[in-house]
Amino acid sequence: MTTATLSTDELLTVPEVMARLKLGRSTVYDLIRSRRLISITVGRARRVPVDAVRNFITHEIREAA
Repeated sequence: MTTATLSTDELLTVPEVMARLKLGRSTVYDLIRSRRLISITVGRARRVPVDAVRNFITHEIREAA
Protein backbone atom coordinates (compact mmCIF):
# COMPACT_ATOMS: atom_id res chain seq x y z
CA MET A 1 0.00 0.00 0.00
CA THR A 2 1.41 3.40 -0.98
CA THR A 3 0.69 6.69 0.67
CA ALA A 4 0.40 9.81 -1.45
CA THR A 5 2.13 12.82 0.00
CA LEU A 6 0.98 16.35 -0.61
CA SER A 7 3.22 19.34 -0.35
CA THR A 8 1.83 22.73 0.59
CA ASP A 9 2.14 23.96 -3.00
CA GLU A 10 -0.29 21.24 -4.08
CA LEU A 11 -3.05 22.82 -1.97
CA LEU A 12 -4.31 26.22 -3.04
CA THR A 13 -6.09 28.86 -1.02
CA VAL A 14 -9.33 30.33 -2.33
CA PRO A 15 -7.55 33.55 -3.42
CA GLU A 16 -5.01 31.45 -5.35
CA VAL A 17 -7.85 29.57 -7.07
CA MET A 18 -9.53 32.90 -7.84
CA ALA A 19 -6.33 34.10 -9.52
CA ARG A 20 -5.79 30.90 -11.50
CA LEU A 21 -9.38 30.73 -12.77
CA LYS A 22 -9.79 34.52 -12.99
CA LEU A 23 -13.05 34.27 -11.04
CA GLY A 24 -14.46 36.12 -8.08
CA ARG A 25 -14.60 34.85 -4.52
CA SER A 26 -18.35 34.18 -4.59
CA THR A 27 -18.07 32.17 -7.79
CA VAL A 28 -15.27 30.01 -6.40
CA TYR A 29 -17.25 29.33 -3.22
CA ASP A 30 -20.34 28.54 -5.35
CA LEU A 31 -18.27 26.00 -7.31
CA ILE A 32 -17.08 24.46 -4.04
CA ARG A 33 -20.60 24.42 -2.57
CA SER A 34 -22.03 22.77 -5.70
CA ARG A 35 -19.17 20.21 -5.61
CA ARG A 36 -18.03 21.16 -9.10
CA LEU A 37 -14.69 22.08 -7.51
CA ILE A 38 -13.38 19.68 -4.89
CA SER A 39 -11.91 21.13 -1.72
CA ILE A 40 -10.88 20.10 1.76
CA THR A 41 -11.01 21.84 5.10
CA VAL A 42 -7.91 21.92 7.26
CA GLY A 43 -8.94 23.34 10.60
CA ARG A 44 -10.89 26.44 9.57
CA ALA A 45 -9.01 26.88 6.31
CA ARG A 46 -10.45 25.83 2.94
CA ARG A 47 -7.92 24.36 0.51
CA VAL A 48 -8.29 23.21 -3.09
CA PRO A 49 -5.93 20.57 -4.50
CA VAL A 50 -4.14 21.65 -7.68
CA ASP A 51 -5.47 18.51 -9.39
CA ALA A 52 -9.04 19.57 -8.56
CA VAL A 53 -8.50 22.84 -10.43
CA ARG A 54 -7.02 20.97 -13.40
CA ASN A 55 -9.92 18.49 -13.39
CA PHE A 56 -12.44 21.34 -13.23
CA ILE A 57 -10.85 23.05 -16.24
CA THR A 58 -10.71 19.79 -18.21
CA HIS A 59 -14.35 19.06 -17.42
CA GLU A 60 -15.46 22.55 -18.44
CA ILE A 61 -13.56 22.30 -21.73
CA ARG A 62 -15.19 18.93 -22.50
CA GLU A 63 -18.63 20.30 -21.65
CA ALA A 64 -18.09 23.31 -23.92
CA ALA A 65 -17.06 21.15 -26.88
